[in-house]
Amino acid sequence: MKPLTERFLSLDVFRGMTLCFMIIVNSPGRGAIPFGILEHAAWHGFTPTDLVFPSFLFAVGNAMSFSMKRFSQMDNSQVLLKIFKRTFLIFLIGFLIYWFPFFKHDSQGHIIFADIRNTRILGVLQRIALCFGIASLMIHYLSGKTVIWMSVLFLVGYWVCLLVFGDPGAELTMTGNAGYYLDKFVMGTSHLYHGDFMNGKHVAFDPEGILSTIPSIVNVIIGYFAGKFIQEKGKGYESIAKLFLVGSLFVLIAVCWNSVLPINKKLWTSSFVLVTTGLDLMIIGVLLYIIEVRQSTRWTKFFVVFGKNPLFIYIVSDLLLIIIDLLFPQFHFSKWINVNFFQVIAPGPIGSLLFAISFMLVCWLVGYVLDRRKIYIKV
Repeated sequence: MKPLTERFLSLDVFRGMTLCFMIIVNSPGRGAIPFGILEHAAWHGFTPTDLVFPSFLFAVGNAMSFSMKRFSQMDNSQVLLKIFKRTFLIFLIGFLIYWFPFFKHDSQGHIIFADIRNTRILGVLQRIALCFGIASLMIHYLSGKTVIWMSVLFLVGYWVCLLVFGDPGAELTMTGNAGYYLDKFVMGTSHLYHGDFMNGKHVAFDPEGILSTIPSIVNVIIGYFAGKFIQEKGKGYESIAKLFLVGSLFVLIAVCWNSVLPINKKLWTSSFVLVTTGLDLMIIGVLLYIIEVRQSTRWTKFFVVFGKNPLFIYIVSDLLLIIIDLLFPQFHFSKWINVNFFQVIAPGPIGSLLFAISFMLVCWLVGYVLDRRKIYIKV
């Protein structure tokens, strides 16, 4: 592993900040409504929470700009094995998380295996895996210009697919878009996400579906080129200015595109890709200025702990509350502690936020212990 200074501290902090915020927005205290900015937009629109997952994909691309340098020292079979192995393992972990805890109680109280036929196939880790795998193959085997043109094709082509293959007049609705029909055809409704509502009822719609994975690959690719640019051009004012310029251009294009293709996280529209990558480029620019130029680094240690074991800490954050509730099945411990402690000292969304921050700190403590022992878990 390269020293942290060689890898640019700002990029590690960006990854750590993204994971930190991701845990907070994914773990609101149950029993109270969180602040609106800590929830995803219901459909069209954008909130700060909508920036979290695409920023994680952007950070994956950043990391690839360092790790893929080693590919030049490997033969073709080794490169393919490394890419496919990591893609498969991350995808498998994501699937097993949705299947976890693998058993349930039947109507008579007997313990039986959870039916894998009703387990969600796609999800956050699965999308990370697919985007990493496809982006890695593109970047390794194609020229930089070809990758850029293919990224443009992905964004425009996805827009065309939504318009052509969706229900006429309802191409951008939850149950009328082309991705919804593709997911139903390939996986069936039992393997889709059922957490969204439409007309007051649960809907089988997967925000990490097959078709919307195509534009999300571009988030990883732009993250890769941003990391590569910083390594090649340095961390001075000129690099920062160019990051801001390109980021602002992306946001401007997204705002203009929004008039015909709304910014929508759950559809992962092409305008959503541009607004999120544009903001990420500007955030990276700010971090470069503060950390690399101004040399203000004392505050970064907290976030670097997250940045050193991001995948493992994310998995911990996904499973820990489930495990706690399994240990205390009678009263759902996570809900109980929020209602009986956090909601008592700060009722409403503030208490919900305090619960989420406390849980994030528990996850950070896991990362801190691993870091102190120099344990870095990679897939």
